Amino acid sequence: MPAPLGKTPTKKMPKIDVFGVEDSAATRSAVRFFRERRIVVRYVDLRKKPIEPAQLGHFLDRLGATALLDTAHDVPGDRGKLLAAVHADVRLLRLPLVRYGDDVTVGPDETTWRAWLARGK
Repeated sequence: MPAPLGKTPTKKMPKIDVFGVEDSAATRSAVRFFRERRIVVRYVDLRKKPIEPAQLGHFLDRLGATALLDTAHDVPGDRGKLLAAVHADVRLLRLPLVRYGDDVTVGPDETTWRAWLARGK
């Protein structure tokens, strides 16, 4: 059995970013999914450090507002107002936001994450 993995990513390891909040079960599940596969992820707690507008725009361009946002909240249609609303309240987002290179997912999506890891080998 291999030795436990430290907190330092290796060159062969995929670079995966997980954006979420600590009290979200889906976010904890995403981080656990990658840790169980011995992959160090860059985790960003959105309550401590807000997501950058360019980063959020990348998710918005790839997935669209309907996939990215929690439908229980009423959100503005204008992109600028949308970004400002998300910065003001991260509960508008479906979490976690996971990025692997140019590929992104929102919410728990283990099928896609497994495909990413299989493709990276």
